[in-house]
Formats: sequence, C-alpha cells, structure tokens
Amino acid sequence: MNHFHKNESVPPWQEIAEPKTFASLTSDLKVDVCIVGGGFGGLTSAYLLVKEGLSVAVLEDAGIASGQSGRSTAQLTYALDHRYYDLEKLHGREGIKLAAESHRAAISKVREIINEEEIDCESSSLSGFLVTPRNYKTQSLQDEFDILQKIGMTDIVLHSQAPFQFLNDCSAIEFPNQFKLNPRQYLQSLAKIIVARGGKIFTGTRAVKFFGGKNAYVKTADGFKVSCSSILVATHTPVNDILSIHTKQAAYRTYVMGFKIAKGSLPNILCWDTMDPYHYVRLAQLDSSEFEALIVGGEDHKTGQENFPEERYRSLEKWTYDRFQMAGEVLWRWSGQIMEPHDGLAFLGRNPSDNNNVYVITGDSGNGTTSATIGAMIITDQIRNRKNNWADLYSPSRISIRSGSEFIKENANTAAQYADWVRPTNMNALAHLKFKEGIVYRKGLSPIAVYKDASGGIVELSPICPHLGGIVRWNSSEKSWDCPCHGSRFDCYGKLIEGPAIKDLEVLTSNQGSSSCVPAFDSPDLSI
Repeated sequence: MNHFHKNESVPPWQEIAEPKTFASLTSDLKVDVCIVGGGFGGLTSAYLLVKEGLSVAVLEDAGIASGQSGRSTAQLTYALDHRYYDLEKLHGREGIKLAAESHRAAISKVREIINEEEIDCESSSLSGFLVTPRNYKTQSLQDEFDILQKIGMTDIVLHSQAPFQFLNDCSAIEFPNQFKLNPRQYLQSLAKIIVARGGKIFTGTRAVKFFGGKNAYVKTADGFKVSCSSILVATHTPVNDILSIHTKQAAYRTYVMGFKIAKGSLPNILCWDTMDPYHYVRLAQLDSSEFEALIVGGEDHKTGQENFPEERYRSLEKWTYDRFQMAGEVLWRWSGQIMEPHDGLAFLGRNPSDNNNVYVITGDSGNGTTSATIGAMIITDQIRNRKNNWADLYSPSRISIRSGSEFIKENANTAAQYADWVRPTNMNALAHLKFKEGIVYRKGLSPIAVYKDASGGIVELSPICPHLGGIVRWNSSEKSWDCPCHGSRFDCYGKLIEGPAIKDLEVLTSNQGSSSCVPAFDSPDLSI
C-alpha cells in the first residue's frame, strides 16, 4: 500500500485506489442480465455470467467498490459470525453442513478467479483463530468444536491455549486455509476483466425502478431503460424491495481502526473473539520494509441507535492497546454497515413477492465477501436453470419458525423508532448547535433536520427517510443522517449514501457554505 491521508472513515484501500469509474448510461439498452450494484455480489455475478456467454450490464450509483465492499476488511472465512451450534438450532444439522461447505467453496472460487486471471490484490492464505478468554464462557468454544467435528470439518484444531503470545490467555479453534485480500484492487481488476470480455459497466447511474416478468427492465434516475431477461439487485440491502426482506434483517454499524506496527511483530493470521461486543484482527500491507498495519474491528451497534459513536472508537482503541503492546500510532479509522438476517444466514436468490427472474444478494451477517460469492454462484445456476444444492438454505423466501423470537424482537425495535415522530426535542440544543454538527428538532408539528457546516452555513432538511418514513438521526462520527428503522444513510446535506432508500432527503432551505461532509481525523501525519 502507498500513503494514507488521515481522513476519517476512509479505508486504506480507498486511499490508494479511488473508486474506478466508467461512463454513465446515456441510452436504452438490452441485455440478458441487468445487475444493480458494483460490489462483491454484483461484479462476481457479472464475471461468472459473462464467462457463461451471457450479455450483462452492471449499473452502479457511484464508482466500483465505492459502497460497503470497498469498506470491507475482506476476510474470507468459514468461521461464521454466528456460531454453528446456534445455527444448527435454526437450520438443522444438514443446513449447517451446507453452510460450511458453501463458504469453503466461496473461498476456493475467489482463489480460483485470482489465479486464473492473475489478479494482484495482496491476497494470501492463512489460518484463522476463534478465541475465548479462559475465564469467559469457554464451554461455547468446546461446543463449537464438537459440532464442527460432527459435520465433517476434521481439519480444524482446538487449542487449550492459543499458540501466540498475545493470545496466551485464550483457548482457540484454529481454522486452516482462510483467505484475505485488498477488496478494491480485487474488484477493480474484476471490473476490467468483465468489460474486456464484453460485459458493460455503467457508473454514476442510479437505478430507481425495477420491473420483473416477461418484459423485465430496470429504469435509471435519468430515464433510461435496460431491458433484460433477468434482474439481480446486489446493493448490500435491496433497493427494489419495499418491505419483505427488510422485515427479516437489520442494519448494524461496525467500526475499524488501523495501527502501525513493526513488520513481523505479529503472525499473519485472522483472529476473532467471542466477546460481546466482539472484536477481530488482521494484518495489512504498507509500502514499507519496516512496518505493516494491524487492523482491528468490531464494537457493532444498530444503525442510527448510538448517541455516542465516538465511544465505539475509544473502546476499540483501548481494547487494542491493552492486548497488543506493539501497536503504535493510529493510521486510520472507518466504519461500515452490515446486514444481520434474523436466522443468521444470508438471503441469496429469487426475491420474495416478485417475479422469478428478479434476484437479490443481501444479509451478509459480517461474512460479506464469502456470502456475496455464494450468492453469485447460486444465482448464476438459477439463471442458467441448473440445480444448486445451497439454494434452499439461502432462499430469500424462507420462513424460519425457530427464529421467530429474533424476528419479533428486531421488528419491535424497528417499530419503536417511529416514536421519533412525536418525541419532543431540546430547543436549547438547537440554539447551541456547533459547526459541522446536526440535530433534528420540531418546528410546530413538523420535524426538521438542521446541519451547520464548517463556515456556519445552515441547511434544513426533511428528516423523513424516503424508504418507509422513519426519522433520521445525526451520526456525529460519520457526519451523516442515519435512519434507525432500516439503515438508509444520507450525507450531511441529505445526499443518499446507501439504501434501501433510493432518493435524497428533501432540502427545505439551504444557506450552504463549506461543501464537504468528510470529518477531519485529527491525527499527526503518519504516511510512510
């Protein structure tokens, strides 16, 4: 990696490679498959479909890997975010066997693509360790090991003491043959390959209307139409779906920090703990013979439901310095968004309550790189009318009675957020609003979102999320407006960052001064 600029919430791979852009769509088009989303799910699907001889068009609102795929820490693993012994209660023994098989196959597929196409993306195979401090619920680790053995994963190893000094107070399960890569380098290389093989990619092109069935098409915000035989929506959370998928998953913010460390001071492994909130670790390259970067993440919370997001960074920093004495200066930090399905597994395949030729990839549950690859493999088979052994397990139409309590809890939480429509506001806080901060207040019966920019300019917005009418809340860390209902996010001036909304917040009045919403990361220059 090259130099890092210390802008807050910018991943290192974004600093060294701006989102690759192509021309916008400027005329109607007809293809076999129209794919919406230029991240892992969309581009992997496009690659596989182009290889099968189908004509493909990818529509991306911003640039390639500009969304959550570009913010991923890109750990490809079959050590899932949810424990297998919990997943067995929801999906049965055969279900978790297929889940393990599919995630391992996804790792193999990415390796295969990298090798076949000779993609340089800082990729490497390595072991991953699921660790538990010996005074913290150690039985859960034994339970996880036992169930993994029963489904035939005999290559994993249970260590009573993890084989590394910085983990010597932990028990650990070792998962061999995991994988990591630089997500932006991988996806930008994949985009070039897709175009070279005849696929079409359009950036700066927002899809706003989706129509499945015999005369399927996708329509853009500029009024152009892509006619197609199949539609795939791979936008992290579906922007074509109003309700059905969004009642079955919830949006969470997750936090990441990078620390400068001496090269070789830590082994090249992946690591995840079982704490609540949890943490994970990987290494990343720096353009230096002496140093590398320690990436540490976790501290998740529901989107729009944390009043003090800075505390998440502080907790993550403290956890890192307490455990990794070799960790030096903070190089960067950023946050991302994950979608947590109610039963622990992604939604990959035909969209429920839609025509059979409309597909979605969503519900990453913290395993986005592998679940998106699984989704691409399943949907390629479905479009080609081939049987796929994983399709039923990941079907977006599935109904899990056993996960009913989680379904009820999450939807009750969502419903509770609509109380913001009648919740009183602190007018004193509005009077003392600081530069580069925002607040939602009530003017009579109407809620108003106000942002004061760096030069004192005031922008008033409607705080009503265009998706399903939730009231957005100010995110002081990201300088964004976040919807606590279904996770839509908008920049400080109301411009859409990510769905399920497909429109910006309505601007009521604007005396805009400074044009940037990016918060400054107050840190010394650490470029090396």
